[in-house]
Amino acid sequence: MDSARDRYLNSVNLNIGTEFPYLVLDVVNDHSSPRNPGFQVMHWHEDLQFIYVLHGAIQIQTLDETVPIRAGEAVFINQNVVHGVSRLGDCHYNSFLFPPYFLEFYPGSPARAFVEPVTANEQLALIPIAPSVDWQRELLAGLRQLAELETSKTPFYPYEVLVRLSSIWLILRRNLAIPPKRKESVVSLRMQKVLRYVEEHYGENLSLEVLAKSADISPSECLRCFRLSLGTTPYQYLTEFRLSRAAQLLTSTSDPVGDIAASVGFHQPSHFGKRFKEHTGYSPREYRKRFEHSGQIAI
Repeated sequence: MDSARDRYLNSVNLNIGTEFPYLVLDVVNDHSSPRNPGFQVMHWHEDLQFIYVLHGAIQIQTLDETVPIRAGEAVFINQNVVHGVSRLGDCHYNSFLFPPYFLEFYPGSPARAFVEPVTANEQLALIPIAPSVDWQRELLAGLRQLAELETSKTPFYPYEVLVRLSSIWLILRRNLAIPPKRKESVVSLRMQKVLRYVEEHYGENLSLEVLAKSADISPSECLRCFRLSLGTTPYQYLTEFRLSRAAQLLTSTSDPVGDIAASVGFHQPSHFGKRFKEHTGYSPREYRKRFEHSGQIAI
């Protein structure tokens, strides 16, 4: 059986391929610096991620839970976890992404024994961090220090980042209990069936009834599962999934824009162009010109 994350976008670190693949996003409402072209759909990445909320509140969604994170709080998101981030009103947050090997010091290091048990545990998908707990308050201070490094970079910036990340991880690891494995929830299993069907048939005319039938559930239960696991509707998810596939085709093929639109389920080119620009900030042709041959969508 294929992995659930195979049905979602692999979000690519903008600094991948560099000698220091550490990425910090400063996000105010729907605007990110540096800009990440792509769509606000459920995605996953091989990096580890901490998000620290400076103002307002956000909502983190996985296939199994929805967690609000408010100002002064943070969340750890494990690698390979399918998730989405949405704002709850006006918000400002920092997102820190980095590969797990940053924490292992060197190949074959005994430090790996304090990293892999976390990164390989599917039950540790999200870890909310709040100032009401002493050790979590200490961890939040470390994240604030990481944020401050972005505003006053010194010649020692990479080393300072690595030291602080290691200190943050040590705090987390000392206080983290590794949970035993558990069975997947009924909602998650049903969603896997529906989302697999979307992946295989997204170019066709798909109704709520058809999607519900793919998991042997009623249309109302299908709506409920989408709201619980993704915080969206089947129609909204399908639209965003089609747009994400279109973006991949635009950057990896030379097919005409109209043909790509039709192949992903948009039969009116003008409607496709409008929706695509709403999600990316670019027209399909502009997007192709800017990201051609990358074959990836950075989210």
